[in-house]
Amino acid sequence: MPEASEAKVRLAAVNQNPASARDLLRIVIVGHVDHGKSTLVGRMFHDTGSLPDGKYESIKAMCERRGVPFEWAFLMDALQAERDQGITIDTSQIWFKTDARDYTIIDAPGHKEFLKNMITGAAQSDAALLIIDAAEGVREQSRRHGYLLHLLGIRQVAVAVNKMDLIDYEKDQFDLIEQEYRDYLTSIGVTPTFVIPVSARQGDFIVNESDKMPWYKGPTIVKALDSFMPNASPIDRPLRLPVQDIYKFDHRRIIAGRIEEGRFSVGDEIVFSPSNKKAKVKSIEYWSTVPGNQPPTEGVAGQCVGITLDEQIFVERGELISHAESSPIETDVFRARIFWLGHEPMTKGKSYRIKLGTLEAPVTVQSIESIIDTSDLSNASSNAVERNQVAEVVLRARRMLALDEFNEAPKTGRFVLIDKYDIAGGGIISMEGYADQRDLITSRSTNITRVEHGVTAEQRIFRNGHKGGVLWFTGLSGAGKSTVAVALEQKLFEKGYNVYVLDGDNVRHGLNANLSFSPEDRAENIRRVGEVAALFARAGVIVITSFISPYRSDRDRAREASGKDFHEIYVDADVATCEARDPKGLYKKARAGEIKDFTGISAPYEAPETPEMVVDTSSMPVDESVAMLVNYVETKFKV
Repeated sequence: MPEASEAKVRLAAVNQNPASARDLLRIVIVGHVDHGKSTLVGRMFHDTGSLPDGKYESIKAMCERRGVPFEWAFLMDALQAERDQGITIDTSQIWFKTDARDYTIIDAPGHKEFLKNMITGAAQSDAALLIIDAAEGVREQSRRHGYLLHLLGIRQVAVAVNKMDLIDYEKDQFDLIEQEYRDYLTSIGVTPTFVIPVSARQGDFIVNESDKMPWYKGPTIVKALDSFMPNASPIDRPLRLPVQDIYKFDHRRIIAGRIEEGRFSVGDEIVFSPSNKKAKVKSIEYWSTVPGNQPPTEGVAGQCVGITLDEQIFVERGELISHAESSPIETDVFRARIFWLGHEPMTKGKSYRIKLGTLEAPVTVQSIESIIDTSDLSNASSNAVERNQVAEVVLRARRMLALDEFNEAPKTGRFVLIDKYDIAGGGIISMEGYADQRDLITSRSTNITRVEHGVTAEQRIFRNGHKGGVLWFTGLSGAGKSTVAVALEQKLFEKGYNVYVLDGDNVRHGLNANLSFSPEDRAENIRRVGEVAALFARAGVIVITSFISPYRSDRDRAREASGKDFHEIYVDADVATCEARDPKGLYKKARAGEIKDFTGISAPYEAPETPEMVVDTSSMPVDESVAMLVNYVETKFKV
């Protein structure tokens, strides 16, 4: 792995002579096909004196043999197929240095068909140099590349307006291109630090200044790059070590993987996610042929390590090692902004395999929120994501996943989707509107034994004349859940049923008064209500719960708490109907931005897939809804 080797060399240099260590900056070069990326890099290498001895002469000789004009781009286009086709089809990484620092230059393809390679190159970079042809101006692909840089979290961007010699170094044309592209990048949250007029072929403002553009007072390309700052060292981030494999040697179980971020020491307590198992690092294993060498006591980002634990616990490939105080998110559902590369469109309901670090797991496209037009940033609804489109989607897994939000941890906040055997898309993770479920599934109580009651479930059923259970009403605010629940309670009570309503607003006055409306607190709110409802049901009561309960995983946990006595009732009314009713004025406040994370407007609602009953209150009056529910209770809860 180039990054691992690079990190090892740099770490050794720092250990030997900290004062002599130099910054390393990774720059990705992107732009529309034929806008001159490879030419610019070749010229930059020549003018900085970074070419190996004889390289320039060998290229000139090659051109003479072929009878073609000399091209600076031949320094980058190392593959014969690329020279024949005239386009760059893969990323090339080369190294050079200035007086200020060391560089890795990543030349990424600009042709639409090779965007996958461009994304691969950009994902490894600290900053970007984006090339625009002065004669052609800003193209669709230029906007697409700018958006992808934003998507991958690259915020340091310099724009080179190349081929100024083709427009006679005209200032007005440069000003128009600069303004148009600055406005576009700013609109997506990227602020270009520099927009530089250059001629790669003639060498103007690549390394040296030029008297052909006296109106330009900014830096050259090289000086602009020297002003960029490397990203924060991954060593200083929270520990993230994906488990790649487990090896058995004699009595030892060695857990192996590459440290993506952070550091750890022998003796540290670590947690494996999503299994939530904990242990202490007993040793860091290593190979050595030198007698007397001491094993390392610390591992840092970029190193591949093998560790043993102080106790034998079962862990699997794909688990994510961290320290307990800075553990990753655990969830089975998340938002993603994806770039689709599959030959077949991504569609709602289709399943793929997600690759998160060393973990592979099946996921399903729960919803396609919007398709983003990278030319004007407009959003459009669609049931499918076509090749080379950017989309916001919601993905759901069949198991818990350990992951991070991209803004918090870029290494573990990215993923790829695999369709059959091909990489079909890549994206970044957002938990906006969704909860970290780690605390919801972690039991911290110990030495707990369930009390056995003196009254059996059968005795309660005989006394009450009916079974206990939970009627879990779920639906949007304004769907009519509370109205129907209260009316149903009254009707069942008149018929002799032992029945009680748990309503969202009432519960938040007491039991859950300490909870907000954040995704995590919403999930905790439903967890508590689910447990209380299960207690009611075991006491023989028919409890009707009236809660939006927007997350499917939370309702599944409530079902697990009550078991076979749980009945999910979907009170179905669309957003338009609920907003027209708006009995509490909440939709109006949400539209005005006065309420954050409002379900159906600025927060998600995941409708039930297979509820026991659907009550459509948009077309059915309250009395008919209640009559239908009474009939359901008399059928399902009879003795």
